[in-house]
Amino acid sequence: MKKEEKNLEAIKFLLYSLADDDLIIGHRNSEWIGLGPVLEEDIAFGSMAQDCLGHSLSYYTLLNDLGEPEPDTMAFNRQVNEFKSCHLVELPIGDYAFSLMRHFLYDTAKTIKLNSLASSSFEPLKLLAQRIRREHKYHSMHGITWVQQLGNGNDDSRSRMQNALNEIFPAAFGIFEHHPFSQTLHDENIITHEDKLLNEWLEYISPLIQQSNLKLGNISEDEKVKFLGGRKGFHSEHLKDLLDEMTIVFKTDPVAVW
Repeated sequence: MKKEEKNLEAIKFLLYSLADDDLIIGHRNSEWIGLGPVLEEDIAFGSMAQDCLGHSLSYYTLLNDLGEPEPDTMAFNRQVNEFKSCHLVELPIGDYAFSLMRHFLYDTAKTIKLNSLASSSFEPLKLLAQRIRREHKYHSMHGITWVQQLGNGNDDSRSRMQNALNEIFPAAFGIFEHHPFSQTLHDENIITHEDKLLNEWLEYISPLIQQSNLKLGNISEDEKVKFLGGRKGFHSEHLKDLLDEMTIVFKTDPVAVW
């Protein structure tokens, strides 16, 4: 494969992983609509879900510009093993502490990625990341605020948030899973290598967790491995059910114009 072709395939792979993550977490966040503990949080999760779906559409549109199918086809008409989402976004919403902690971990990680992409050598992605980053900062602020408030609340709220962190933290490492194009993307200055992004993320969230009166546990390699494979098409058992639900209307008439 020529260098130009390899670089194009690497960019497409990256765009699919970014788009799929936002599509799936957007759907999961939307599941809180009508179920939030207070009206403001019901609205907040609905708004963040809408933003994530919009971000995924932007990535799919860029993929379409690079020769991939129409955005709706990519979002609603692929097989499970064709998705490149990480396991973290696929997990069911659980209780509110679980979803808040996933929101915190995912959106702080997304901040780190967007910071790298905002200086990408691939100009269309660079400009897109700069725009998304402006919208995304409010997501990150929301997650940080609630984790800190509840972590520093009473014994019950702190215990719930710590249990959620213990449960979901191993899955968050999958956001930075290595894939076949990791080194190419780094060498071409399209996005920083996952190893460095992971370290930047851990340095970013560690003081935030400490300020929240919570503790990051030591995660074994075996615990991390359980949540890897998403970038290569190996997904949790939850993704198929989510996609079946998400695509049920589209699949009734895939060629319909809505």
